[in-house]
Amino acid sequence: MPRKLNRILVVDGSEVARTIIVRILSEEMPDTEIVTSATVKEACAWLENSHFDLVTTSLMLPDRDGLELSRYVRASRHHHYTPTIVVSGDADSRLLREGFAAGVTDYFDKSLGYRAFVEFIKDFMQRKFGLVGRILYVEDSRLTAALITKLMEKHGLQVTHTTHAEQALELLRDSPSGPLAPEQFDIVITDFYLEGRLTGGDLLHAIRAKFHYSQQEMPVLVLTSSKDEEKQVELFHAGANDFVFKPVVEEVLMARIRSLLLIKQQFAALKRQTDSMHRLAITDSLTRVYNRRYLLDHGEQFLARRDNHPVAAVLLDIDHFKKINDNLGHITGDRVLEALGEMLRSRIPDNGMVVRFGGEEFALLIPRCSINQAQQCAEGLRREIEALNPADVAITVSIGLATNQQNPGLTLTQLINHADKALYAAKAQGRNQVCA
Repeated sequence: MPRKLNRILVVDGSEVARTIIVRILSEEMPDTEIVTSATVKEACAWLENSHFDLVTTSLMLPDRDGLELSRYVRASRHHHYTPTIVVSGDADSRLLREGFAAGVTDYFDKSLGYRAFVEFIKDFMQRKFGLVGRILYVEDSRLTAALITKLMEKHGLQVTHTTHAEQALELLRDSPSGPLAPEQFDIVITDFYLEGRLTGGDLLHAIRAKFHYSQQEMPVLVLTSSKDEEKQVELFHAGANDFVFKPVVEEVLMARIRSLLLIKQQFAALKRQTDSMHRLAITDSLTRVYNRRYLLDHGEQFLARRDNHPVAAVLLDIDHFKKINDNLGHITGDRVLEALGEMLRSRIPDNGMVVRFGGEEFALLIPRCSINQAQQCAEGLRREIEALNPADVAITVSIGLATNQQNPGLTLTQLINHADKALYAAKAQGRNQVCA
């Protein structure tokens, strides 16, 4: 059975927070020993002299920050693989950028509360120490396969067994792509010598060269009875993460698998952090639509795609928005913008582009949209916005639009300029209307 999580180091500068966490953890996980620390220095002393199965730390601590503690954990000989959770109220860009390099295993948003934190730890325990993962196991000896499959399943792993490398390649080809796909295999374990045309070495080569999986994205563990050191070097050069000699020793095999699962989990965490940072870079934080930088970087490519033609550019401006800010305050103004952004995101197709162009102005790029269709769409938006009443504020918009239907060679700047001239015409003619 998987080893129980029985020692947690909780590092938090607040004595009140430490007291509450210990009380709730003791209630919910009575078999767990909790040790607390207020500073990084004190936590390092505990880690030097005691073993812990899990470390949780606040990001901000009196002497240093939680990322420095995480780096210490990763550099520690005894706690190199110990999971480390950073507790923070805001996963800011520094935390996202430096967290993976510092060895952070996961994050918890402390604004969710202490009870949610304990539930998070309980779930984390199940995932980490129950060895949750999907294994693609390639072994042509059915007796060996039955024994090792049973062993891995006993530790909580989900195992898919196949006898030939060719079958394994089909399973990999048909599995969902991407490190965050829930049904993707986490690790491939293969015998080196297999029946059939392809060996385990051929399978390993295909995983790296055909599917282009890195050692972090798809770790591969090779089982071999050969003690040939040249063959071992060859395996590493081919892209194997590790190997285990046959006959397999349970403790050695599970230690290797645990280590490879950590590599895969950290790769997935890095991918999530990278995706989050990318979203932060291209998204307007208030309205959650794309920002102007995204339009400038990707608009020309959007226009160049033949399957998008004709493209309609729509510029939309909230009428007399300055009066809302002046009379009702900027917070109300922000709520109006937020509501309008949400409405536009819900109304424009996923293959379109919604951008906060600046201030109270939004730009839309709509693919496969003729001038007549663009006018109908813009008029529908105008009427819906007039009825929206965001934050109990009555608003109207002026809309200018243009398409490249008659001139597919228009650049992004030219198309936006045409829409901008139409927007000025809508304002000059009394606002709350559409001009093309």
